[in-house]
Amino acid sequence: MAGKFKNCITLCCAGKPSVVEDMATNGKPVHIDDAIDKLKKLLSEKNDLQVVAAAKIKELTAELEVANAGEFNPVERIRDGFARFKKEKYETNPTLYGELAKGQSPKFLVFACSDSRVCPSHILDFQPGEAFVVRNIANMVPPFDTIKHSGAGAAIEYAVLHLKVENIVVIGHSCCGGIKGLMSIPDDGATASEFIEQWVKIGLPAKSKVKTDYSDLEHSDLCTKCEKEAVNVSLGNLLTYPFVREAVVNKKLSLKGAHYDFVNGSFDLWNLDFGISSSLI
Repeated sequence: MAGKFKNCITLCCAGKPSVVEDMATNGKPVHIDDAIDKLKKLLSEKNDLQVVAAAKIKELTAELEVANAGEFNPVERIRDGFARFKKEKYETNPTLYGELAKGQSPKFLVFACSDSRVCPSHILDFQPGEAFVVRNIANMVPPFDTIKHSGAGAAIEYAVLHLKVENIVVIGHSCCGGIKGLMSIPDDGATASEFIEQWVKIGLPAKSKVKTDYSDLEHSDLCTKCEKEAVNVSLGNLLTYPFVREAVVNKKLSLKGAHYDFVNGSFDLWNLDFGISSSLI
């Protein structure tokens, strides 16, 4: 930007090198506001430049405003987003945030996809403190394993044993790239990525089931079927965690599957009957 202002003065003031010298910055970047202030000061000292430069400044300012309007500034987006949140939500709900400062007692543990279009707090209107959320590619729940997938295991353990959540909801969604990746894995299991395919292989039982049950469907329709079936696989995997199974048996915990279709604006919710009963002994 400073370069543009320097060029502006050079063009407007040909034959007056002292003007350029006055605006020189030794190669250091100058903020637009500083450049404008220096230019105003310069113009106040050199009245003969006032008319010519004023028109150029107006033109250049308009040009910069148009250019900046199309730029994405991540810092500004974050700053503005927090400012809106603080003004519209935090400061208008002192009781809620006062309670949250003391601790959390969420009723839900939610597994959802990392997809930017399916934030569970938005689609289900969860308020802060209502849901303990885990997000990953294709909303997968891996089976119990003390060595692999400890991130998911730690979240489940904390939610069930410490937060005492009453519901675990696994939410699949339409147009899931992770499920498309799962359905595209070759039969020989060959992978083309470092992490993604190994992760979504958690859902291989779902892939096998839909390919067997719906062999006549097109690939895109198979993917849609698999989006829901993979949720059921994850619900089954939850029962491989001893503390989850115990809580379900004792009716302290409910497992639910869901599917959010953002194309049609619909949300399906279901329970699975695992045929689990309390021990007679």
